[in-house]
Amino acid sequence: MTLTNLSLAQFRSWPKLDLALDPRPVAIHGPNGSGKTNILEALSMLAPGRGLRGAPAPDQARQGRDAGWRLRALVADRPVEITAPPGQSRNVLLDDKPVPQTALARLLRVVWLVPAMDRLWSDSPETRRRFLDRVTLSLFPDHADLALTYDKAMRERNRLLKDQITDPGWYRALEAQMADSGAALTRNRMAAVQTIMTAQDGGDFPAATLTLLPGEGFADDADADSIASRLSQMRPRDLAAGRSLSGPHRADLGAVWGPQAMPAALSSTGEQKALLLSLILANARALSDQPVILLLDEVAAHLDADRRAALYDRILALPAQSFLTGTGPELFADFGDRARQLAITKTDGASAAEDIA
Repeated sequence: MTLTNLSLAQFRSWPKLDLALDPRPVAIHGPNGSGKTNILEALSMLAPGRGLRGAPAPDQARQGRDAGWRLRALVADRPVEITAPPGQSRNVLLDDKPVPQTALARLLRVVWLVPAMDRLWSDSPETRRRFLDRVTLSLFPDHADLALTYDKAMRERNRLLKDQITDPGWYRALEAQMADSGAALTRNRMAAVQTIMTAQDGGDFPAATLTLLPGEGFADDADADSIASRLSQMRPRDLAAGRSLSGPHRADLGAVWGPQAMPAALSSTGEQKALLLSLILANARALSDQPVILLLDEVAAHLDADRRAALYDRILALPAQSFLTGTGPELFADFGDRARQLAITKTDGASAAEDIA
């Protein structure tokens, strides 16, 4: 049992929501636009970053950017409070003490799948890199701090490049930071890829062979000395471009599956969805020794009845506390009384929840 209480105030369409939770999966259903996904988004705020929609905190306030919102939760018997004062970013309290957002990664792991991710294999490398980094962060909580260190140093280096600064002395310290943190980022990503592949179990959801692809920037190099040397050598080219052209920020994720090693991008829509589900389930399975929250938005809509039933059986077998959304209770019939069901309605712009099972 990871999350025992959730309370929202003025978050998205929810003026107020108070849930006392038990270990069962929570199946949330209601019409489109009723506020189902807003609950999942609030839960995703328990992870570092901007959550499953990638929205800035002021945009999540029910009464507009000049208002604020609050989330309270009891996670592994520890109180968490996240507030967004009017027009400001989030503040996090853990055990009633201010902490950085990255501290949440050490408290619990949040794994999610939303409809926008269905385009993962046909979308840009940046989209796949963000997906890989969310997976990696769930496995290695230091990944967020490493990414912040790398990005800050790279932004400073890019500023020098854009300003056409040529003095090597301005670059050395920044490139050393990029090399050290970048090598660690790449090692984490490689370890995450291997962990997820090992945790897949095939069956109704195909297992894939995953690869960290270098893209156009040697992004699979995990040696700090090699990265530092390359950054120094590539300064003239980077100066011409006005930005850093090599490093882990250019990484991509490759996936093939089946006996014919079918590239994920060339698979059917249904196969891509099943493959993505396989990776998400493997991610949650790989975290068996950690508190895990699994968020699955509209996940049942495009699955046939047999695969839907298989998915629910797998969710129940996972070491995770799961939350699912769908448009109607019939989508969750295969759960029976093994899941808690919440019916969501919306009146005059305000969402409300009713326990029906």
